[in-house]
Parts: sequence; structure tokens; C-alpha cells
Amino acid sequence: MNGRITVRIMTVVILYHPTMLLNLSSRHIPCPAKTIFGRRGPLVIEIGHGNGSFLRHLAIRHPDWNLLGAESSLGSVSRTFRRLKHAGTTNVRLYHGSGLFILRNVVPVNSVHRVYINFPDPWPKKRHQDRRLLQSSFFKLAAGRLAPSGSIWLTTDHAEYFDFSVANGKAAPHFSVDTTADPPAAARKTKYARRWIDEGKIIYHARFCKESEPAHPIKPTITTQPGTMHHAILQGTIPDVDAFEKQVHAFDSGHVILLDAARPLGDDRLILFVRVDEPELTQELLVEVRPHEQGVFVGVMPFARPLSTPGTRAAIRITSRWLEGCGLRLQQQSF
Repeated sequence: MNGRITVRIMTVVILYHPTMLLNLSSRHIPCPAKTIFGRRGPLVIEIGHGNGSFLRHLAIRHPDWNLLGAESSLGSVSRTFRRLKHAGTTNVRLYHGSGLFILRNVVPVNSVHRVYINFPDPWPKKRHQDRRLLQSSFFKLAAGRLAPSGSIWLTTDHAEYFDFSVANGKAAPHFSVDTTADPPAAARKTKYARRWIDEGKIIYHARFCKESEPAHPIKPTITTQPGTMHHAILQGTIPDVDAFEKQVHAFDSGHVILLDAARPLGDDRLILFVRVDEPELTQELLVEVRPHEQGVFVGVMPFARPLSTPGTRAAIRITSRWLEGCGLRLQQQSF
């Protein structure tokens, strides 16, 4: 008998270190820096740390600082992890995800000493400019998270983006702007800086210094409590799934996408592959549907350490509705 078997291999790369990688699933957020680092000290954030060379420099030069690096590229996080591990630093935590998420939801009000932004994506096309980081909304958020006299240090090679950022900073009611200082020497030695300098490009630098407190700091969009992941109990029979069509569902602050469903080999569970998009946060979840002493249990598996958020609540609600469409009856809900 001739035939072909197609095998799909899902590869998941998980970096683990008991202290260096920020595991938010085990913490209440917002979360004081003393809880994250186990000590007091100025909290300094680098948004978009790239390969970590500048973050490593800060860690060595300022051992008293508590450094938090945020980066959306998993490859860059991995390279930074190895660089910092080799250097033996103990005052850095890394977050794979949006720096805006860290500012908005993780760090408390008036807690950040400084934010570094080195060579951010300038999004040069006009239709993409709403994706730029240093917009008026960013300064409004940062004004509430920076400590008194805290500051944002921007270094870039892109003249138009620099002018855009400076104009927004000057328009922000709680900041003064200094464009006379030189960029940190270490910022000029990063991979991108060396490339631009070799090409003869000018490196621009601005410091946005907090001068006053906003009357109403922006509130977090997500707060979490460990151990409160959402779930549901239904009555009925777990359906057989021969085919599954992707479903997209909107909720108040984002979207839940049911991507696929499958039964593990030799298992009576049904696993749904789900993506949840929320402001500055995307989570890929495994939602299990399994037999339970009270009926059929629906819940988010702890794999990849998801955060309990409005999005995970919506994921369980939407999965329960899908199961109700398959003939099950909702009995208990915690979402």
C-alpha cells in the first residue's frame, strides 16, 4: 500500500531562568519593583532592547539599578538572555512582549526612574505612523508611570522620527525636552548605531524630563491575581471533531480567535488552540475540554504560563458557547 503521512511538528521555544525572565503569571499586576527584583533600587526600563548589548552595559555600570528590558522579538530576547547570563548579571529582568504593556499594566504609578528607547522602528510610511511609539498617548501614559524627575531618553538615526517625537514631547503638558545632550556612549556602540555611523548618518538624541504630575494617571487596562484562571462546567458529551473552521469573536477590548481543535492521541480530552488579542498583549492559549466529576470541564491549561485577563475570560466564555452549539449545557461558570 502506497501512501503519504503528513506530520505537523509544533516547536515551542521556552526560555527559563528562575530570576532573569519575568513570569507575570505568578504575580499580581501592577507589581512593585521590589517584588520583581527582591530589593529596592531605581527602576529603569529599556523598550526594544535588541540583542541586549546596551542593557548589559547598564547592568554592569549601574549595579544598584533594577533593569527591566522589554522586547517583542523572541530571537532578540534569547540572544539577550545568553549575553546577560554570560556576564553574570543579577539586576535585569526580561519580558518578551510590548514595552507599552509593561508601562501600562505592570509597573505602578510614579515608579520608573528612566526609560531608554534606542533606535526604535520609525515606521516611515505615513499610513503606518500611528504605530510609532513616541506619540502623544505615550507621553500621557509615561507621565503617570515616571517617578518625580524621571525621564525618557531617545536615541535614533531617523531625522523625521526624531522631529516627530520632539514635537510630541514638547506638546505634552508634563514634560520638558532637552535636545542638547549627547547620546549615551554605549548607545552609539549597539549593532544598529555602528551600522548607521559607518554609513555616515547623524545620531539624534533627546531627553524628555518629567516636570509635573498628571491629575489623573492612566489606569491599567489589565489587572491580575494569580490562581484565578477562568473556567466553566458543562453537562453533555465532549464532541468528536473531524474538521474545525477558524472562528473570530470580538469582545470589549479585543478579539478571541479559535484556531483549531484536536484530541491528543489516546486521550479523551479535546484541546482548542486559541489566540487572544488585547491592547499591547497577545496570548496563545491551550483550552482543554475534559471529563470532570461534575460534567465537562473547560479551562485554560497552564502551558506557557498565561495571564488571567479579560481576554482569557472571553476565551472560556466563547468556547463554552461553541460547546453549547454542539449540544452541551452550561452548568457552572467562572468567567
